[in-house]
Amino acid sequence: MKLERQDGVFTIEASLLSELLDVQPSDIQALMRRNEITSLCERGEGEHGGKFRLTFSYKGRCARLNLDEAGTIVRRSIVEFGERPPPAADHSMERP
Repeated sequence: MKLERQDGVFTIEASLLSELLDVQPSDIQALMRRNEITSLCERGEGEHGGKFRLTFSYKGRCARLNLDEAGTIVRRSIVEFGERPPPAADHSMERP
């Protein structure tokens, strides 16, 4: 699967994000507007130049997508934290 990128902004299908975060596709937009779903986009440097990592968090779940230069998903991972908050290193994803 490939994500579209225009003017430096990635667009992700609600169906993919709902699968990753275990929510209904119809709820995605409202959850993002209320900052209940948060996101972080990181751009690779050096040997990882041109690559991106997108991280989405909702409640106790964190989903990451690694993209190549063309925006193709080359790796995806999901971590369940349960009732515990994410590790301190991931708290940046919780900011509005």
